[in-house]
This record gives sequence, C-alpha cells and structure tokens, in this order.
Amino acid sequence: MSDLRPLFSPRGVAVVGASRSGAKLGAVMARSLRSFDGALGLVNSRNPDPGAGLHASVAAASQALGAPMDLAILCVPAAACASAVEDAAAAGTKAALVCAGGFAESGEQGAVHQAALLEAVRRTGVRLLGPNTSGFFSPAQKLTASFVPAAADVPAGGVAVVAASGGINHALSFLLAEAGLGVSLALGLGNATDVTAPDVLDHLRDDDATRVVALHVESVADGRRLVDSVRALTQRVPVVALVVGRNDVAEFAQSHTGALATSWRTTRAALRQAGAILVDDEQQLVDAVAALSHTRLAPAADPGVGIVTAQAGPGLMLMDSLRGHGVAVPTLGDATVAQLGELLPPLTYQLNPVDTGRPAETFGAVLETVAADPAVDAVATYALTEPDSIDLAATVPAASAGTTVPTLVGLGGAPDEVREIRRRLHENGVAAYGAPTALATGVAALVEDARRQHGLARSAATARPAGTGENGTPVPAERTSWDEDQAKSLVAQLGVRTMPRRACGSDAEAHAALDELGGPVAVKLLDAAVLHKTEIGGVRLGVRSHEGLDEALAGLRSAGADRFLVEAMAPAGVDLILGARRDPVFGPVVLLGLGGTVAEALADVSLRVAPLSPAEAATMPDDLAGRALLEGFRGSPALDRSELAALLSALGTLLLDHPHLGDVEINPLRVTADGLVALDAVVTTKES
Repeated sequence: MSDLRPLFSPRGVAVVGASRSGAKLGAVMARSLRSFDGALGLVNSRNPDPGAGLHASVAAASQALGAPMDLAILCVPAAACASAVEDAAAAGTKAALVCAGGFAESGEQGAVHQAALLEAVRRTGVRLLGPNTSGFFSPAQKLTASFVPAAADVPAGGVAVVAASGGINHALSFLLAEAGLGVSLALGLGNATDVTAPDVLDHLRDDDATRVVALHVESVADGRRLVDSVRALTQRVPVVALVVGRNDVAEFAQSHTGALATSWRTTRAALRQAGAILVDDEQQLVDAVAALSHTRLAPAADPGVGIVTAQAGPGLMLMDSLRGHGVAVPTLGDATVAQLGELLPPLTYQLNPVDTGRPAETFGAVLETVAADPAVDAVATYALTEPDSIDLAATVPAASAGTTVPTLVGLGGAPDEVREIRRRLHENGVAAYGAPTALATGVAALVEDARRQHGLARSAATARPAGTGENGTPVPAERTSWDEDQAKSLVAQLGVRTMPRRACGSDAEAHAALDELGGPVAVKLLDAAVLHKTEIGGVRLGVRSHEGLDEALAGLRSAGADRFLVEAMAPAGVDLILGARRDPVFGPVVLLGLGGTVAEALADVSLRVAPLSPAEAATMPDDLAGRALLEGFRGSPALDRSELAALLSALGTLLLDHPHLGDVEINPLRVTADGLVALDAVVTTKES
C-alpha cells in the first residue's frame, strides 16, 4: 500500500495551468486554494510572471516558495497531462490531481490520452487522483482542491466521503453540512486511473479524524480488493455504502443464477458481507452516517432499541419503521416498567414504546430508566420542541452522560428552532433528526453495524482459506460438459440427497428403469447442451405405467432427445434455487432464492461472495422476502438451516478449489420432511 499523504495532506500544492482569466479552470482552482495553510505555487509555463506569482514550472515554484510541491493539480488539456506529470515528478512531486475531462469517458482519442497519463504515472511513481473529477477537499487543513469553491464552506468533521463521482462527492458533502455534520476528507474518484476506492479506504484506516465513511459506488474493477479493504476498515470505523445500478439489467447468462446475480446485487451483497451498511439513496446515507459519526454499538447478534416518545403518533411511526428495518424493540423488564410508573401518568403506554404524553421535567429520568433496561442497547426518542416545558438540547446529553447506551433524537417544530436544537445536540455528540423515519434509518444503521461486526467475528472463527481442499471437497472430473446425471453425481458429493435415477440410452433401458424404480417417475431429456429442459418440453412428470412412459419418450424425442433420465418423483415440499457462479469482478458468488420461476420473477434472492463460513451462510434465508415459506408455513416442511448452510458454504468452496468449473446450480432444491433433495442440477465449465 503506497502512501497517499502527499495527495491528501501535502506540504505544498502547485496549480499547473493557473490562468489570469477568472473563468478558466486554473483560475477557479487557485481561488479555491487561497485558504490553504501550506505553500501554494501557481504555474503557467506559457506566460510566467514571477512578480505576479506565476511561475514557469513546478520546480521554479518550489524554489521560489522554499517548499516542496507534494501535490500538483493539473488544469491543462488532456493531451498535455502526461508530460505535465513527468515535469512535476522531476521537481519532486509525489501526487497529482487531474480534474479535466476528455479522457477514456470521451471516446477513442480520449482513451489514448488516458493510457499515456497512466504510463507517465507508472514511470514516475506519482499517485494520481482522476482524471475527470471535480477534486477533493479536507476542511481541517483548509485544503479545497475543487473547482466548486462553495466546498470550502463544508465544515470539518468525522465523515469521509469516498465517491465514484465528483458531483456526488459535493452533493453528499453539502447534504452532510445541511444536517449539521462535517467531513474529514471528501473526494470524487473520477475515472480512477490510478487511485481507486480501495486505495482511499486503506488510507483512511490510519486517519484518526475519520469516524465513519460514506462510500458511493458506481462500478467495481477489482471486487476482491474492495471487499478486503472494506472488511479491514470496518474493524476500526463503520462504512455506509450507496451502490448505483438497481435497475441495470445484466445480459442473461447461461444459468438462472447468472441472470439473478446482477452487478448491482452482487456488489451490494459483497459490501454487506464485508461489514458495510447498505442504503438505498443519498438521504438514507446521510441519516445513517449521522448516527455512526457519533457512536458505534458493540458487536451483538440482535441489539434491542428502547423508544421514548413525547407524542404517540410519531412514536408509532418510529416503531413501525424500526420493525420494517428488522430492528428488535423488546418489551421492557418489570423493574423498568415499575420505575417508569413512578415517573409517568398511568394513562400512558410504558412497555416499549414509552409514551410520556408530552416532554416534561421527568423526561430525562425516563430516558435514563429506559437506557438502563438490560434488553436495551440504544434509545430512540422523538419529541416536538416545547421550550417552555423542556430544553431537549440540554436534557438528552445530561441523561446520556452516565451510560454507554446512546440516545438518538428526532425533533419536530419550527424549522429555525429545530435547526438550533439539532446543532446543539450534535455538538454534544448526540445524533439528531427532523423526522421519525429519518431517526429510524439512523438507529437501524447502528443496529446493522453491530450485527455485521458480530457476524464477521463469527465467520472469521469458522472460515478456511480458499483453495485448501479441506472439508471433503469433491474433485470433479475435467470434462468440458456435464449432463444432469453427471451434475447430480457431483452435487451429491457435497452432501445433497438426490432421488434414485437411471441414465438411459434407449427405450428398453427406460422401461427397465421404470420397473426397477417403480412409479411415479420423472422422465427427462438428458443432454448437457440443454440447460433449461422445461422450456422446450423436455420434462414429463408423474409417469406410472409403461404406456405412459412410451408417450413421454415420444414427446421427448420430438423435443430432440436421444438419451433420457428416469428418476423417482420427490416428496412434496418448498423449492429453492441454489447456485454458485464466477462473477467477473468478485469471483465465485453463491446465490439462494425461492425455486422454480419465483426467484427469477420476483428477484427475491440472497447473495454472498465465496468463501463463506457456515455461520455466514446460515443468515442467507433471512434476506428473502419469502422466508416464512421456509419456516413450516401452513404445515409445509421446515428448512434445516445447518444443512443448507453447509451446502452453500461447500458450493462456494467447490468453485474456489476447482478453477475449471464455471457455474453450479441446483434448481429446484426441495425442502422436504426428510431434508434437502436436489431435483435438478446444472454444471458448466469455463469452456462451455
């Protein structure tokens, strides 16, 4: 990991391409940098004027100012950037920022310019941010390396913004400032020719000023490295991630698994597995960051939240939203309820949520009492501002002073009044919001972070390194294609039960199989080249007699079959789809969903990146909207999670240990009273 301090904490900055014309990029950048505490050198090789502070080169600026120019900000056309990097490096510059566009994003000629720029970076060792970005800023250093001068107004704080887009970087930073939060570092990666998101995340691991990271992702070049960087960073500070691309439709892959594991889903799943908190939009990101910038819960499997509300309606909205996020709102203990009974009138609800009726002089004591309940790990409170009754900005911090249980506050009232109270609460380390749903988002982020850290610790305790061949991993044959019979033989080695079956090359063999297995049976086309047999009429179910078998075989021959699989019918149950595929960015990925066409129609799936421990795999059903179907719904068989977890973990390991395999899919995998049964299986290779 190379040092990014010359980029983000330079002793001196040179603006290459500084201009006397106030509207040009170089002039705008120079104005943005006026407050920088270090040395600022302005470079204009065409029209130098040392008397006016315009130097002929970076070397001349460094000599005139008596300071090293660690960072060169290049405000020159794309075609000139490579040589500008070379010149700056010769003067001792260690880092560069290229804001200009006209590179790979603009077409073939731009790609040539970008390749030349990258080659210059490789030759010189200069670390480059960009090109095609609006820059970065670090308020505590008064360093605004951005052509958006208003970025200088963003206050210093504990949030680091790492955005794919320079525009999103600024938009998020302004939203954070509006919410009363400040930033430690905010940057847009642009084309990320050299410095990438993992580089910055690794840098932030040693940045004591950063308390939480807001990560914006558009695309991923090296998925494994991003996962490793996020996992390492979350051990010190939380990461909240917003991934763009929900509505992207990937090209339909050979297997259903490939169609369901789009880049957006896979990226979100990988980041979550690495410990990041996922959000769906920029406002949720700000709300989550607001909570995590002030506090972080200890790792826990299922933290409980106590709700204290001064008005019943907002309290119900808060509780409803928290439960929608899957947050536990436990009933308070008898001792807590008894103590609350001494503080509150008898007409209010006091089991959780705790309804105070209105904020009164006992409000602080109520908060302390709820926070002291053994089942409560965080307190969420909502109140309308009533200054004549209680000073919330003073009461809440005082009530929290003697406990490690954090309190988060939602406020309603006149905008100026709410803004001032939120400012005072933030100054005292209390996250404050303007609406119950925003408060719920912040609380849910705290809870999810605690859960993810707890899960990472459990997974680390049971994980094994990829490629060790442990746990009885089968060694599949090096064939180029797999029919269903061969695929089922392979997945059976992973511990999956299959129904008795016979591969048949003739009608006579099929009739003999029916006699041996007895009816009813399924009769299928057996051809490695046909992955979705039902779509071409290649499956006949419930065949009981030889007459029925002749009819089934004739139908299958019309669908192109010359080989058949005769298989005993499986008992009733709930169908799942399990798959493992090689994602081009993240490597082997494991998928779980409801089986048949349901998963594909509803996109109700769960994803993890391999290797995954059985402990992590066991959590995958919780991601499914239809998970109730797996819990004995209306008398149906209940899923054995440990059996499923072992299979999911083994599927990922199979692809890690055997690079020649492409996809492995079991669809459907039936949950029966006797355990899991694979009804169909598909195996592809890289070649196929």
